[in-house]
Amino acid sequence: MSTETTQDVTISTAIGIALTDVAATKVAALLSQEGRDDLSLRVAVQPGGCSGLRYQLYFDDRALDGDTVSTFGTVKVVTDKMSTPYLMGASIDFVDTIEKQGFTIDNPNAQGSCACGDSFN
Repeated sequence: MSTETTQDVTISTAIGIALTDVAATKVAALLSQEGRDDLSLRVAVQPGGCSGLRYQLYFDDRALDGDTVSTFGTVKVVTDKMSTPYLMGASIDFVDTIEKQGFTIDNPNAQGSCACGDSFN
């Protein structure tokens, strides 16, 4: 495990959220399309959805106090200090099938989720 703290931002490469190789490749391709190498994939947990909490994934160029940053090749995944406990041990994958395309989150901390898979409790 490699952890270093810089300006109240925790950088971790072995704990927290995991990004599969397929998901990391997709994120890198999306960033390349944007022509930006200064963005991170921010994963957050917000109140809402039919199960009480929902995931948000978006590109962000900010570094917030207490952020946890995990690096997967050239891709940085950032979680804020409030979301990190909910996402410890979670894995993000990218699926591309005839039925579904997009990022999926397998979260061992979720006690239950709704049928759409976008929210949990």
